Amino acid sequence: MADNEGFRNDWATKDFYQVLGVAKDASAADIKKAYRKLARANHPDSNPGDDAKHETFKAVAEAYDVIGDEAKRAKYDEFRSLQARGGFGPGMGGGFGGSGGGGFGGGGFNLDDLLRDRAGAGGGLGDMFGDLFGGAQRGRTQQQARPRRGADVESSATIGFTDALDGVTVSLRLTSDTACPTCQGTGGKPGTRPHICPECEGAGFVVSGTGGAFSINETCPACGGRQLVYDEACPTCHGSGRGTSARTIQARIPAGVKDGARIRLKGKGAPGENGGPAGDLFVKVKVTPHRVFGRKDDNLTIDVPVSFDEAALGGEVKIPTLGGAPVTLKLPPGTPNGRTFRVRGKGATKRDGSKGDLLATVEVQVPASLDPTAREALEAYRAATAGKPLRAGLFEG
Repeated sequence: MADNEGFRNDWATKDFYQVLGVAKDASAADIKKAYRKLARANHPDSNPGDDAKHETFKAVAEAYDVIGDEAKRAKYDEFRSLQARGGFGPGMGGGFGGSGGGGFGGGGFNLDDLLRDRAGAGGGLGDMFGDLFGGAQRGRTQQQARPRRGADVESSATIGFTDALDGVTVSLRLTSDTACPTCQGTGGKPGTRPHICPECEGAGFVVSGTGGAFSINETCPACGGRQLVYDEACPTCHGSGRGTSARTIQARIPAGVKDGARIRLKGKGAPGENGGPAGDLFVKVKVTPHRVFGRKDDNLTIDVPVSFDEAALGGEVKIPTLGGAPVTLKLPPGTPNGRTFRVRGKGATKRDGSKGDLLATVEVQVPASLDPTAREALEAYRAATAGKPLRAGLFEG
């Protein structure tokens, strides 16, 4: 009767509906909503060092474990109804309804008999209380660890200059940390039963530091945050619960990606544990340079060599575009070296799908050698412009 006495004095006196702040006829959805709100507000991770909120979190979790489960809730409601009608007397001693026999049916029923597991007899109050309370206690030693999100994975991809502008799908070979395939991440030998971690008491974390503002929550070193420990470790992972997996995935690199960009692919990282979501994959992109074109933000750049006479007298210069037909630049007379012309819509793809521009910068070329005719012409040009020294302004003021 030690176990039965425990639940009479503990579980049977608790109003789980009041703990969650819901009505007794609340829907399952309302109960779940109330639990999530209270769990978030009182979670130990969000309230380090706040013992009151830690206790509230435990109470909320305990209440939801019962009335959040349809079968347990029905048995709990039945038990509370019997108690409200006087079926169980004060103190719930050896008989039903106390020594006066005024309880359930007016006879001297023994609670031990009703609560005892009856071999070959299914149902009844013994089964109801055993499932609801005794089962709940056993469930604490067999509970599943809370879902854990998978780890994020880092990778890299090298793509060509044109692929970066147009977008490309690449194959990535990934090796990531994952749950041990033998124990499915529990860390225990298959077939063995877990029990609550004595180090963290099932919280999955421990508080370290001197207390107050200097206290921090750390993953429990004994259970690795899994909340449970096993007497026999998994022979494959030796209790770590971790393994490695290798896989190949197809990753889409969006159009317009820049060199050095870090792309996040949601849910493509390491798989989660106990139903938890997968982590994310972060791909760092390396773009190989182009022989002719460069890039500045969403614009492409190109250096255009022109002769002295084209810059001085003006003219039309044909230049290439990336992936399109050539375009013609019209140089006005007296175009200086280094002037940049803008060709609209011939640049990189922007996030909104539009195109940047092509920036063409003029580079006036000086011939390394001259034939006699060209030399004679330049000497004549020098003589014609001798009265206009270019560097006179350097000596003024």
